[in-house]
Amino acid sequence: MIENRNTKIENVVLIGVITSQQDEEKSKEYLDELEFLAFTAGGTVKKRFTQKLEYPNPKTFIGTGKLDEVKQFIDDNDIETVIFDDELSPGQLRNIEKILEEKVLDRTNLILDIFAQRAQTSYARTQVELAQHQYLLPRLTGMWTHLERQRGGIGMRGPGETEIETDRRIIRDKISLLKKKLVTIDKQMAVQRKNRGKMVRAALVGYTNVGKSTLMNVISKSNVFAENKLFATLDTTVRKVVIRNIPFLLTDTVGFIRKLPTQLVESFKSTLDEVREADLLIHVVDISHPNFEDHIESVNMILNEITTEKERQNKPILMVFNKIDNYTHETIDEDDLISERTKEHYTLDDWKKTWMAKMGDHCVFISALTKENMDDFKAKVFEEVKKIHKTRFPYNDYLYQEYEEE
Repeated sequence: MIENRNTKIENVVLIGVITSQQDEEKSKEYLDELEFLAFTAGGTVKKRFTQKLEYPNPKTFIGTGKLDEVKQFIDDNDIETVIFDDELSPGQLRNIEKILEEKVLDRTNLILDIFAQRAQTSYARTQVELAQHQYLLPRLTGMWTHLERQRGGIGMRGPGETEIETDRRIIRDKISLLKKKLVTIDKQMAVQRKNRGKMVRAALVGYTNVGKSTLMNVISKSNVFAENKLFATLDTTVRKVVIRNIPFLLTDTVGFIRKLPTQLVESFKSTLDEVREADLLIHVVDISHPNFEDHIESVNMILNEITTEKERQNKPILMVFNKIDNYTHETIDEDDLISERTKEHYTLDDWKKTWMAKMGDHCVFISALTKENMDDFKAKVFEEVKKIHKTRFPYNDYLYQEYEEE
C-alpha cells in the first residue's frame, strides 16, 4: 500500500557525471533539477559531487576514489541519503550501497517516490504502485539489504516497505493484479470520455512546474491544487469551461520531465489518453526558465511516444509562454564591445523576435499568476475551439457570426 505521509527533512548528497554526451553545463542543469526533485521529496541537499568520465563505471557508476570521497563526507556530515542523477543498474546499486552503507537512490526511484507522495486518487495510486513494482523487481536483493538497516524516508514509500522475504514470484503476481485493476479502471474512464459526447476537448500539457494548474484555476475558476514544486498535480483534472458563448472541456495533466522513468510512461499511458484524445493541445512553457527550449523538446519527445504521427498532424497546438512576470535576465551594456551577447542576455522582446515570431497566432505570452494578457490568451483559445466547434455544431452558426461582428 502506498502511503501519503509527511516525513522529516533528510540530509542528502547528489552525484552526477560529466561525459562526452553530457558536458559540464548540462550536468549542472540536470543536478539543479535533481536538487529541486530532492526538495520536493523532502530532502535538503548538503553537497553535490560530479566526476568527469568517458563513460560511467559499470560496477559503481563513478570511480571508487570518488566514492571514498563521498563516503567520508557522509560520515562527517550526518548524510542519510545519496541520490544519483541517472538510473543505476541493480548491480551498481548493490555495490554502491556496500561501500557507502547508506540509502542510495537514483533519479528514477526519486521520481517514483514523489509520485507516491502526490497520488491522491485510487487510479493514480494504482499506476504509481505498478511502476514501483516494475522498478523494484530486478532490484530485490539490493532493496532488502538497506531496508534491514533503515526504513522510511525518501524512496521508501510503497512496495519497498513490504516484508523482506517477498520474492520475485510475489512481486510478479502483484504486477499482474495491478495491471488487471488498471484495465478495469481504464475501461471505466474510456466510458466517461465517450459520455462527454461531441464537446470540444482541450488539454494542458507541458514540463512540470510551468504553471498549468495555476492557468487551469484562472480559466476555469476552479481550485486545482497548485504549488511551486515538481509534480504538484498528479491526478488528471477535467473542468467545463465557457469562453464567450462556447463551452468546452479543459484537462490538466501530469507534468513531463526529462529522463522520465520508462515505468511511469507505461503506467500513465491511460492517463495520457486525455492528451491523445484531446482536440486541442495547450502547451504551457515557463519562459523565465533558462532552459525552457530544452523543456519544449522533452515534452515533444514524450508526446511523440504517446501519439501517432497522424494524430499530431491533425491536432492544433497553442504555445503558451507563461511566467512573463518572472522574466529577468542579465543585460549587456550597449557600449560594451567585449562581452558576447548570448541567449542568457535575451529579453522577452528578444525572444519574441526569434523562432517564436514564425508561430503567429499559435503562441501567446502570459502570466497566469498576475493574469497578464489573459484576455489575449482566452481570445486565441476561443478561436481554436470555435474552429472545431463549427465542424460539430454547424447549426449554431448564428452564434459564431454574432461574435465575429463584434
